[in-house]
Amino acid sequence: MRYLKPLMDQNFLEYASYVIKDRAIPDILDGLKPVQRRILHTMREMDDGKFSKVANIVGNTMKLHPHGDASIGSALIVMANKEYFIEKQGNFGNILTGDPASAPRYIEARLTPLAKEALFNSELTEFSDSYDGRNKEPIALPAKLPVSLLFGAEGIAVGMSTRILPHNFNEVVEAQIAFLNNESFRLFPDFMNGGLLDTGEYEDGSGKVRVRARIEITDEKILTVRELPFGVTTESLIQSVQDAVNKGKFKLSSIDDFTAEEVEIELKAVRGMDAEKLLKLLYAFTQCEVSISVNMLLIQGNQPVQLTVSEVLRQNTIRLKDILRRELLLSLEQARRKWHMRRMEMYFIGEKIYQKLEACDSYEEALEVVEKAVLHIESVLPFPVEKDDIEKLLTIQIKRISRYDQQESQKELDKLKVTISSLNSSLKDITRYTIKYLEKIKDKYGPDYPRRSKIKSFDEIRAQDVAEKQKVGWDRKEGFLGLNVKSGTTSFFCSAYDKMVVIRKDGSYQVIRVPEKQFIGKNAICVEKLNSETVHNVVYWEGATRVCYAKRFRVEKFILDREYNLFPEKKGAKILHLSQGDGILLEVSFVPTPRIRKSNDIYILDDLAIKGIQARGNKVSSKSVQSVKVVTNKAQAEQEALTLEKAQPEVEPLLPVEKAQAERELLLSEEKAQPMQEPLLPEEPEN
Repeated sequence: MRYLKPLMDQNFLEYASYVIKDRAIPDILDGLKPVQRRILHTMREMDDGKFSKVANIVGNTMKLHPHGDASIGSALIVMANKEYFIEKQGNFGNILTGDPASAPRYIEARLTPLAKEALFNSELTEFSDSYDGRNKEPIALPAKLPVSLLFGAEGIAVGMSTRILPHNFNEVVEAQIAFLNNESFRLFPDFMNGGLLDTGEYEDGSGKVRVRARIEITDEKILTVRELPFGVTTESLIQSVQDAVNKGKFKLSSIDDFTAEEVEIELKAVRGMDAEKLLKLLYAFTQCEVSISVNMLLIQGNQPVQLTVSEVLRQNTIRLKDILRRELLLSLEQARRKWHMRRMEMYFIGEKIYQKLEACDSYEEALEVVEKAVLHIESVLPFPVEKDDIEKLLTIQIKRISRYDQQESQKELDKLKVTISSLNSSLKDITRYTIKYLEKIKDKYGPDYPRRSKIKSFDEIRAQDVAEKQKVGWDRKEGFLGLNVKSGTTSFFCSAYDKMVVIRKDGSYQVIRVPEKQFIGKNAICVEKLNSETVHNVVYWEGATRVCYAKRFRVEKFILDREYNLFPEKKGAKILHLSQGDGILLEVSFVPTPRIRKSNDIYILDDLAIKGIQARGNKVSSKSVQSVKVVTNKAQAEQEALTLEKAQPEVEPLLPVEKAQAERELLLSEEKAQPMQEPLLPEEPEN
């Protein structure tokens, strides 16, 4: 076993790393997953301007991809439906209805002009061996656009996942231009199927968005769905509406789907429900509104890194500058090489160096003659004269020499000088050159990608706020509570999302969902809808000694259906008073004892601090309490207490012996306490 564990650890680590880097998470450099990169590279190699069968593309990609044809075909269809880099022909499925694509042998695809312009440059692409070593595949394409922001991505790896939402082409390019101009920018998602988008919690790609279907009120009783939320199809939306109807969330007269090229789902309300109310219920209980959490995880430096939209755009824009600079350097090198060769050709033909070759007896001698002649202009050439240059001069055909035009050759050299000067100028201000490139690509392709999702701030519709209220009955005598309890004297109006607090005489309590019918016990003294802001007041006997405690609390933390206690469980413990809110005054009556000076007192519950629900509370009095009742008028209660106090006969002070005897009598009377009276509880609410 000690040898097996390190082996398993190492193998699992390698597997996890492979899944994260080479399958599920896109690379920040080109924004592509490996399978997407292999598909695009294969399509570039196959490209001849014509459509190719998807089955043929899949087969050629399998030379680079070790996971079979199913994943390749699925990835190609997903990319094609994003409409940026793959032009499709045939049935590639329907993102609105969720219909699948036809088999790969029936559909065709080719690269779009945008893909050819923005993704490929073989001279700037670094290659590595394929999985079997027979072919070469690109490590990362020299993408000139932040593909991860345009495409979006979803992937699940070992212990991590990524979810990047797609963004609008024009807005992404404008944000890149703003970054290069040192201006602020903000980017928000844009979905192909449109819908309404609330970006209040997007947080630069680290939060979430709420997306709603665009629904029109076409009649007093008819709603028509025109656009869908991201990730929702007509089938899944209709199913969610039907489920809500089956669960009794709302009622519909009919659901009709007329979707063709555009979404059109017609919902008819029943009699008695207006369209505005139905609209809120649809957003609350169906997929007409969805919340999408974002997790922007990308591979950066061979490691998964959590990034924001701004960071991804900045890094891709900096890489774009580097790619354009390298392309300029390549173009400059090619232009200077061309000028170098054309200048030598002009001298070779213009000075008739070729005539000297007639006297040469060997090829080596011919090379030497030409080299000596060309060395006269080496000072004006951008590169040293090399053997390859001489050999190229010797391969010039007589036909070309006979038709050589000195003036046309000079014009070509002048044009090359202008090109070289322009390239040098662009290299000196690469930022301005990058901005011009982005403006050009936006003008060329931007009109094809208008914003489709409308950004709009909308209020959150909570299901519990719009849910239908139903009558909940409480049969005190039989101890049942629920929607199906019809008998009894107490009723409430609750929704399916409300919770109820049940408190019993012995101090036990529960928080439960609104039941169909549930036995809560015949000793329940309080049933109400849960409100964490409600302050409860309770006065209770701790035990047989009738020592009384009072406390104020809120019901805030709980586990549903679990039974708790308001006070420590002791024999004889019982609630004397239970109420809610402020301004409660109590008249506390004490157990009669010899020589008692005061038989009752006023207790103000508002003087107590609000404590935790498990707290013991404050002792009401050191005397034993007989009963408690509510007093409505504080001034009247204080006056009555003062009158009672004055009415008590004066008692002469006791001698020490008499005092000890009185204390023994008091203790004896407490032990022989009368049978407990039922507590005085607040009046029961009316129906």
